[in-house]
Amino acid sequence: MSIHLVVGGYPAGQHAGHDMNTVRRRLLDLLAEHPRENVTVANDFADLHRWLAVSKLLVTYTAGPYPDGDNLAALDAWLAEGGRWLALHGSAGGRAVPVVEGGQARRMAKTGHHRTLGAFFLNHPPIRRFTVEVAPGAAQANPSATQLLANVPLAFDTADELYLIEVTDPQATVLLTTDLAVDPTPERFGFVVPQDTSLLADGRRRALGTLRLVERGDQNAPGGVAYLALGHCHGPGNNIQPFVDASVVADGTTPPTFTGSWDTEGFAQLLRNSIAWGLGVVSDG
Repeated sequence: MSIHLVVGGYPAGQHAGHDMNTVRRRLLDLLAEHPRENVTVANDFADLHRWLAVSKLLVTYTAGPYPDGDNLAALDAWLAEGGRWLALHGSAGGRAVPVVEGGQARRMAKTGHHRTLGAFFLNHPPIRRFTVEVAPGAAQANPSATQLLANVPLAFDTADELYLIEVTDPQATVLLTTDLAVDPTPERFGFVVPQDTSLLADGRRRALGTLRLVERGDQNAPGGVAYLALGHCHGPGNNIQPFVDASVVADGTTPPTFTGSWDTEGFAQLLRNSIAWGLGVVSDG
């Protein structure tokens, strides 16, 4: 069995504002820590059924591509049979549509894959510094959450795109949060958000990581989706950030190269845990 890795932007072959080459290399290095597993690589979800048929884990980092139609049906069926999906960053995005026909302002459109994923990206403010916290009780919620959060600091600081995420599955376990009572996104930055549905029930926190389990009809381990919103990465040839928050650079100038959360121990541990969970490897934590 294999691991299938999807890293890519839209349109086909484009970076969509992310350093896909660096992300692909970093993920391949992490997957190489499991030398018995073969890894297949794609740029989008075309012919997904072919790769899922021989895979136990799907890992995705995308900015635009998303599974739909027969590819989404294949993904749903695979998860129901015990497959596991580690989805990162822009995997919760997808298709943007005009707010007004013919206008330039756009909003994100919710599609079927957001139901499967359990999370839906709305927008993000400029890259900023913030604190990521393990959600209270998340590590004890179920065995999968326990493994995903093993040895992860209860709180760690990062600089990243702070994704505003709607949790689309009420049964999903919120793994990670940040305290952000008021959306600091400047006017006309990014996408239009008709309604801020990313606030959690306490009116202060936002989800940055979720776990959605897909129970099977037998007694075997469930399939599932672990989503981590962190992970923006850009370089000189693919940076489209107009400016960053003063918490990152005082004058707002965007760093030409940015790897943010990829260089934190907290995110690295989350990735290693998630890969081990996806492969069914028992954690030492």
